[in-house]
Amino acid sequence: MFAVIKTGGKQYIVKEGDILDVEKIEGEDGSKLNLDNVLLISDGKDIKIGTPTVEGAKIEAEIVKQFKDKKVVIQKFKRKTGYRRRTGHRQMKTKVKIVSIKS
Repeated sequence: MFAVIKTGGKQYIVKEGDILDVEKIEGEDGSKLNLDNVLLISDGKDIKIGTPTVEGAKIEAEIVKQFKDKKVVIQKFKRKTGYRRRTGHRQMKTKVKIVSIKS
């Protein structure tokens, strides 16, 4: 059984037991959460496609940890003027384990 969910503006294909790194979701480590934005669900024989979401489908997940992603370095440069700027950004992420898929 697998499902397609939408969280943080991105779509993920998930199965039970999968561990994902998604955009930050508020919550403490070890807490449970329900992901209701299910776009597609399949049990191997039957496929349900949502318009835009599947009615009654739920994904139960557990927050494994909150962390910062790798640093992205931004550099700006203009020649002949001595203009140089260097900044960075680290995005907050959440590691989530999929516990169960219910249709």
